[in-house]
Amino acid sequence: MKTNKIINRTFEMKSWKGKKEMTESGFHVAVTGATGAVGQQIVQLLAQTNFPIRKLTLLSSERSAGTVITYKGKDIVVEKAAPERYEGVDIAFFSAGGSISQQLAPEAVKRGAIVIDNTSAYRMDETVPLVVPEVNEEALHEHRGIIANPNCSTIQMVAALEPIRQAFGLKKVIVSTYQAVSGAGVQAIEEMKNQTKALLNDQSIQPATLPVKGAEKHYQIAFNVIPQIDVFSENGYTLEEMKMMNETKKIMNMPALKVAATCVRLPVETGHSESVYIEVEKGNVTTKDIHEVLQKAPGVVLQDNPQEQLYPMPADAVGKTDIFVGRIRQDLDENNGFHMWIVSDNLLKGAAWNSVQIAQSLIKLDLVKPKN
Repeated sequence: MKTNKIINRTFEMKSWKGKKEMTESGFHVAVTGATGAVGQQIVQLLAQTNFPIRKLTLLSSERSAGTVITYKGKDIVVEKAAPERYEGVDIAFFSAGGSISQQLAPEAVKRGAIVIDNTSAYRMDETVPLVVPEVNEEALHEHRGIIANPNCSTIQMVAALEPIRQAFGLKKVIVSTYQAVSGAGVQAIEEMKNQTKALLNDQSIQPATLPVKGAEKHYQIAFNVIPQIDVFSENGYTLEEMKMMNETKKIMNMPALKVAATCVRLPVETGHSESVYIEVEKGNVTTKDIHEVLQKAPGVVLQDNPQEQLYPMPADAVGKTDIFVGRIRQDLDENNGFHMWIVSDNLLKGAAWNSVQIAQSLIKLDLVKPKN
């Protein structure tokens, strides 16, 4: 048996107390992609939040099958993902790539599981709810077995903007992202580190991963900024930018909302940052008004005191499940325009934590019941 290389990260986590306590009547939960970065964090979050689990099934590719992962002091052997593994499963987390989700998520649903998919496979499917619990939890009532977890950059932005939209309306969003290399996977992280060491020692480098692994050209990420995430579409926007624009409209249920995005990769390991410009519908709104709304917003932490140089930074967001907002200021030309800076751990709230929150919401809304 292989011992899994668990990602050693410290989470700041508040224990969740749902309707059902940790008893024998808990849920049978499966995690597909359990040995990957996001899958490992889902397992850790399930333990740290005392999610009511009766049985935990961990699944992966054939290559990683046989790995041992420890959950609450108990060693669990990771099995190869296959349709029959979802028999009796109540909630199935998927984080093993879009092709695996397309292949196995319907099989899990056939066997009575509710799938929470962390890939892009179903995000824009009209029959699949795309959910950020702080924004559109009620959309879970419409699920047909599969629920999609949005793009990491979209999640942190809409969670910060939703309370503003509710209070003052929202008619326009322009976002520029500053995205960490962890969003491109472990190989991208290692390449950034290796390039940094090489360049500091006056050695040559041979980029092979970013901006897109399968592309013809690859560029240096160390000491550099790459204005491309994912491939370009015919309209000049990258697929990452299109995801942000389309997903924002779907999550907020605002198809007419004006949204534009520019997505950029930075040499930061973890933590996405975003410069966001919005225009609200209501007149005479002030920065103080927005502060007051965000101070009460679930999952949002306001860090905005320019006089004391207090503002969000990705280094401070790592390991935290909250979304941090600062640098809020009124536009000098548009009275209803505001600028802000949004930061979050892209591997937590942008992936694993939002998935676990969806499962918590399913329980809270009584939309999932244990089969035992």
